[in-house]
This record gives sequence, C-alpha cells and structure tokens, in this order.
Amino acid sequence: MEKALWIKNPLAVLANNAGGGLVMREGKITELVPAGAIPETVTPDEYDIFDASDHVLLPGLINTHHHFYQTLTRAFPASLNKPLFPWLKSLYPVWAHLDEEMIALSSKLALAELLLSGCTTASDHHYLFPDALENAIDIQIEAASDLQIRTHLTRGSMSLGEKDGGLPPQSTVQEEKDILEDSTRLIRKFHDPGHGSMSRIALAPCSPFSVSTDLMKASADLAVSCDVRLHTHLAETHDETDFCIKMFGLRPLDYLEKVGWLNDRSWLAHGIHFNDEEIGRLGKAGVGICHCPSSNMVLSSGICRTLDLEKAGSPVGLGVDGSASNDGSNLIQEVRQALLIGRLLYDADEMTHHAAFRFATEGSARCLGREDIGRLAVGCEADLAMFKLDEMRFSGAGDPMAALLLCGAHQADHVMVKGEWRVKNGDIVGFDPDELIHAHKAAAARLANNAAL
Repeated sequence: MEKALWIKNPLAVLANNAGGGLVMREGKITELVPAGAIPETVTPDEYDIFDASDHVLLPGLINTHHHFYQTLTRAFPASLNKPLFPWLKSLYPVWAHLDEEMIALSSKLALAELLLSGCTTASDHHYLFPDALENAIDIQIEAASDLQIRTHLTRGSMSLGEKDGGLPPQSTVQEEKDILEDSTRLIRKFHDPGHGSMSRIALAPCSPFSVSTDLMKASADLAVSCDVRLHTHLAETHDETDFCIKMFGLRPLDYLEKVGWLNDRSWLAHGIHFNDEEIGRLGKAGVGICHCPSSNMVLSSGICRTLDLEKAGSPVGLGVDGSASNDGSNLIQEVRQALLIGRLLYDADEMTHHAAFRFATEGSARCLGREDIGRLAVGCEADLAMFKLDEMRFSGAGDPMAALLLCGAHQADHVMVKGEWRVKNGDIVGFDPDELIHAHKAAAARLANNAAL
C-alpha cells in the first residue's frame, strides 16, 4: 500500500476541526487532523508530510458551466458591448467554422486555466456540432485525460434554426435523431457513475430559443433511462422570457416544467429572472442553479438571487461561463465576483466570503449530483486547492481565508486531483504552456479569418 500524505498545519482550511490539516491515501481523504494534533489513523512511518503552513487549503473548486471553445473568441470585436441575443447573433456565424483542432486546443487551454485557478472538476456545455465537429465531446475527453482533471461534460445540442423561428443559423443545428443517437453513444462510452468518477456525461439542449419542445422532452426521457443529469441555459435575460412567451405562451420556468425538467436531475445556467413564486417551485423540486456572475455582468443580464434560491432548497453552484462572455476561465476570481455582486442584493453579513466559497464547492457538487467532491471530509476524493499569500496584494491581510477573495487571489500554488499533484509551485505538472498558447493563438486567428471569408 502506498504511503499516506499528511497536509500539515495549513495557514487556514475550509473545513471544521481540521486546523492540523488532513491525511489522504490512495486518492481519498482518510482523516481530518485537529489543530495541535497529529494523525491517529496512521503511524509516522506510514505517511509523508507536506508542510502547508504557508498555504490556505480549500476543497478543489468545481466549475459547473463553461464553453471551452469560446476561448478562441475572447474580446471579439464584432461582439463587444452587446447584450445576449445580439452578442450571440454576432458570434454564431464565427463558431460555425470551428474544427477538431480548434476544439482540442481551446479545451486544453480552458482546462489548464481552470486547474491553475484551483479548479479540480469542470463541466463544459458544448452544443455546436457542424459536420466537422461530430466528435467534439470525444476530443474534450482526451484533453481532460491529458491534464488529469475531473470532468462532467455535457452533450449539448441545437435543433431550432432561424428558418424554424430559433436564434442559431441553420449551419449550426442538427437533426434530432442524430442528437439523441450521439448522446446515447457518449453516455455508453464515457459516463462513469461510480464514486470518485473522473468522467461523467450529461444531456444539455442549449436553450429554449435553440431547440424544439420535442427535443427537450426526448432529452429528459433519455436522461431518466440512462440515469444522467440534465443541463441548459434558462432565465438569463428578459429577451429569453419574451421569446418563451411568444413562442410557447409560457414563461421559461413553466416551459421547463412542461417538458419534464422541473426536478432534481436538472441544473440550470444563470437562473436570473425568476420571481418569488418560481424560486419556491425551483427549490421544492431541487433544481440546481449555476451562478455565472462575470458573464452576467459582461452581457448586462442581471443578478442571480443566489441566497433566496438556496433558502428555497435549490443547490447553487458557480461557473465561469464561456470565455467569450467572461472573458476568462479563472474560478477563484469568479468566487470573488460572486461575493461582490451578491452584496448588491444582500447585506454583507448574509453574503459572506464563506457563502461564496460554498457556491464553488458544496453547491457546485450538489448541482452535479455528487457527494464525493466539494468537501474536505473523510471518504471524499482528495481534490485540493492550495493558495499562498506571498504576493504584494496580500501584504497586511488579517484573515487568510477572507483575503483570498477580498485581496483578489488569481492563481493556486498547488492543486491535487484524486490524490495526484496536478499543479506544483504554480505550474501544471508535465505541461508546456508556451507551446499551447502559440498554437491556440494561431487557431483563434484562423477561425476569425475563416469567418471573414
């Protein structure tokens, strides 16, 4: 049996009664050590020690909504200073020119950014499958495997093109039969429902304005039969509400209920424009909400009522959203954004730094239907993010945990996934960032040029 590892005496730790750190072995947390104590479940000759006295120790952060491919269109000139619908209309024709190499590079770059920010589990919502991208999810799985990061990839879809009253151009939509067949293939090939799983698949029709009612219902049925989760964008903007009323005669949440999604199998991106009665229904049903604060600010979409949703019973997680509406993939910075924008709705003693951390850890895990990640607890996966406070921005800070957010932490020093170090001293193990950046920039330029032709 491999030796255990004692993460010893952290500067601060996001767990109760663990001031002395924690012990892990074979990819799982086996003991929490109280302050001033030593491990009790292993003898000194059975463990190595990592001195964490300069580190703030967190559970690995969990990103529950992203669009990896959008790293290729950050700050894209045609999309600047626009709300959601015009923003999408300016970018759909560009994204229609994505190819397999672009998906590989954008996925690897987004995942690398996330790892460096303390993220150990990432969910991506990929919904563009033109002819050149039939194996997009397979490519993402390979990128995640190379970086050894835990993923919940969602098989997105668009079937309602402009000629059918939808928003996306026809070149970006698929036949519903093809969507469902490929969804089934991906679940069978990549979905691992077991404890400690590194790869799970969910079904994710893009939005009410890009898929048909039939596809929403069929996706819900397939999710039940295969026991996977459901994900979509909902209640992001007032334009979406108006679209649903015009198209279906229903508000977005009523439409969600009509198509069989109002249950604890579903988690929704954004969830901004729900009224009090709708928040109560969401909470009663256990529907998760992924809060995306930076994206919501960039697109002037609004502010999610996170604490009201939690109080009603909905899990609230956190997502960086696409790198064309953020425009980054940094999850620790997103926790800070959640704290700050939350204080525009709630009092400071309600929207605390602990609440913001909860969104990115336990709340995100609940959105994904997982109990084995998101907490520093015995039996949970050894997914850790560790931050040093040795930069100028932290000088003079009193509370180390609060300082991560209030002083603006932006990069983890050490990150562990399933008991393996993936980031050491601020660098991803076995990874050349310069080579990736060079290739990624070239792919972004090629995408822009192809779209301009």
